Amino acid sequence: MKLSARNQLTAKVAEVKRGAVNSEIIAKLGDGEEIRAMVTLESADALGLVAGKEAAFIFKAPNVIVAKGSDLKISVANQLKASVKEVKKGAVNSEVVTTIAGKYEAAAIITNESAEALGINKGDEVTLIVNPSDVIIGA
Repeated sequence: MKLSARNQLTAKVAEVKRGAVNSEIIAKLGDGEEIRAMVTLESADALGLVAGKEAAFIFKAPNVIVAKGSDLKISVANQLKASVKEVKKGAVNSEVVTTIAGKYEAAAIITNESAEALGINKGDEVTLIVNPSDVIIGA
Protein backbone atom coordinates (compact mmCIF):
# COMPACT_ATOMS: atom_id res chain seq x y z
CA MET A 1 0.00 0.00 0.00
CA LYS A 2 1.23 3.48 -0.82
CA LEU A 3 0.58 6.34 1.59
CA SER A 4 0.51 10.09 1.15
CA ALA A 5 2.28 10.63 4.48
CA ARG A 6 5.84 11.56 3.61
CA ASN A 7 7.55 10.39 6.80
CA GLN A 8 7.73 6.62 7.17
CA LEU A 9 10.48 5.46 9.51
CA THR A 10 10.81 1.68 9.64
CA ALA A 11 12.43 0.32 12.78
CA LYS A 12 12.18 -2.52 15.26
CA VAL A 13 9.96 -1.98 18.27
CA ALA A 14 12.17 -1.75 21.36
CA GLU A 15 9.48 -1.51 24.01
CA VAL A 16 5.71 -1.55 24.48
CA LYS A 17 4.37 0.23 27.56
CA ARG A 18 0.76 -0.79 28.14
CA GLY A 19 -1.60 1.52 29.99
CA ALA A 20 -5.28 1.26 30.85
CA VAL A 21 -6.43 2.52 27.42
CA ASN A 22 -3.34 3.20 25.29
CA SER A 23 0.05 1.69 24.64
CA GLU A 24 3.21 3.68 24.07
CA ILE A 25 5.26 2.03 21.34
CA ILE A 26 8.98 2.90 21.32
CA ALA A 27 11.51 2.18 18.58
CA LYS A 28 15.23 2.96 18.55
CA LEU A 29 16.43 4.72 15.40
CA GLY A 30 20.14 4.76 16.23
CA ASP A 31 22.52 7.42 17.56
CA GLY A 32 20.43 7.50 20.75
CA GLU A 33 17.30 8.63 18.91
CA GLU A 34 13.94 7.05 19.68
CA ILE A 35 10.52 7.52 18.16
CA ARG A 36 7.35 6.98 20.16
CA ALA A 37 3.76 6.43 19.10
CA MET A 38 0.64 6.33 21.22
CA VAL A 39 -1.95 3.79 20.04
CA THR A 40 -4.97 2.13 21.62
CA LEU A 41 -4.52 -1.24 23.30
CA GLU A 42 -6.80 -2.70 20.64
CA SER A 43 -4.59 -1.38 17.84
CA ALA A 44 -1.38 -2.59 19.51
CA ASP A 45 -2.89 -6.07 19.88
CA ALA A 46 -4.30 -6.13 16.33
CA LEU A 47 -0.86 -5.22 14.92
CA GLY A 48 0.90 -7.71 17.18
CA LEU A 49 3.25 -5.02 18.46
CA VAL A 50 5.93 -6.55 20.68
CA ALA A 51 9.62 -5.86 21.21
CA GLY A 52 11.60 -6.99 18.17
CA LYS A 53 8.80 -6.60 15.63
CA GLU A 54 9.52 -4.30 12.69
CA ALA A 55 7.02 -1.50 12.22
CA ALA A 56 6.65 1.71 10.23
CA PHE A 57 6.22 4.90 12.26
CA ILE A 58 4.29 7.26 9.99
CA PHE A 59 3.61 10.98 10.36
CA LYS A 60 2.74 13.82 8.02
CA ALA A 61 5.23 16.59 7.29
CA PRO A 62 2.84 19.39 8.38
CA ASN A 63 2.66 17.74 11.85
CA VAL A 64 6.39 18.26 12.42
CA ILE A 65 7.63 21.28 14.37
CA VAL A 66 11.22 22.33 13.65
CA ALA A 67 13.38 23.84 16.39
CA LYS A 68 16.91 25.13 16.26
CA GLY A 69 19.13 25.39 19.32
CA SER A 70 20.07 23.04 22.14
CA ASP A 71 18.23 24.41 25.17
CA LEU A 72 14.80 23.02 24.35
CA LYS A 73 12.49 22.24 27.26
CA ILE A 74 9.10 20.97 26.11
CA SER A 75 6.83 18.10 27.10
CA VAL A 76 6.60 16.37 23.70
CA ALA A 77 8.37 12.99 23.83
CA ASN A 78 9.54 12.90 20.21
CA GLN A 79 12.43 15.36 19.92
CA LEU A 80 14.48 13.92 17.08
CA LYS A 81 17.93 15.35 16.39
CA ALA A 82 18.35 15.78 12.66
CA SER A 83 20.63 17.33 10.07
CA VAL A 84 19.10 19.54 7.35
CA LYS A 85 19.61 17.95 3.94
CA GLU A 86 17.64 20.47 1.90
CA VAL A 87 15.31 23.44 2.23
CA LYS A 88 12.79 23.95 -0.58
CA LYS A 89 11.10 27.34 -0.45
CA GLY A 90 7.62 27.64 -1.92
CA ALA A 91 5.23 30.57 -2.27
CA VAL A 92 3.98 30.28 1.34
CA ASN A 93 5.69 27.30 2.95
CA SER A 94 9.11 25.70 3.01
CA GLU A 95 9.83 21.98 3.00
CA VAL A 96 12.69 21.12 5.31
CA VAL A 97 14.16 17.72 4.44
CA THR A 98 16.34 16.19 7.16
CA THR A 99 18.32 13.09 8.04
CA ILE A 100 17.88 11.40 11.43
CA ALA A 101 20.54 9.05 12.85
CA GLY A 102 22.37 9.15 9.52
CA LYS A 103 19.83 6.96 7.71
CA TYR A 104 16.22 8.08 8.11
CA GLU A 105 14.84 10.90 5.99
CA ALA A 106 12.09 13.05 7.49
CA ALA A 107 10.43 16.18 6.15
CA ALA A 108 8.66 19.10 7.79
CA ILE A 109 6.44 21.71 6.20
CA ILE A 110 6.79 25.09 7.92
CA THR A 111 5.96 28.63 6.88
CA ASN A 112 8.59 30.60 4.97
CA GLU A 113 8.46 33.13 7.79
CA SER A 114 9.39 30.43 10.32
CA ALA A 115 12.19 29.06 8.13
CA GLU A 116 13.65 32.56 7.77
CA ALA A 117 13.24 33.38 11.48
CA LEU A 118 15.10 30.18 12.40
CA GLY A 119 17.71 30.75 9.69
CA ILE A 120 17.46 27.15 8.54
CA ASN A 121 20.08 26.13 5.97
CA LYS A 122 21.50 22.92 4.55
CA GLY A 123 23.83 21.29 7.09
CA ASP A 124 22.18 22.85 10.15
CA GLU A 125 21.40 20.70 13.17
CA VAL A 126 17.72 20.90 14.15
CA THR A 127 15.25 19.13 16.39
CA LEU A 128 12.09 17.66 14.87
CA ILE A 129 9.20 17.65 17.31
CA VAL A 130 6.37 15.21 16.69
CA ASN A 131 3.59 14.45 19.16
CA PRO A 132 3.38 10.65 19.72
CA SER A 133 -0.39 10.89 19.13
CA ASP A 134 0.36 12.15 15.59
CA VAL A 135 2.36 9.01 14.77
CA ILE A 136 0.55 6.14 13.06
CA ILE A 137 2.01 2.63 13.12
CA GLY A 138 1.93 0.15 10.28
CA ALA A 139 3.07 -3.41 10.87
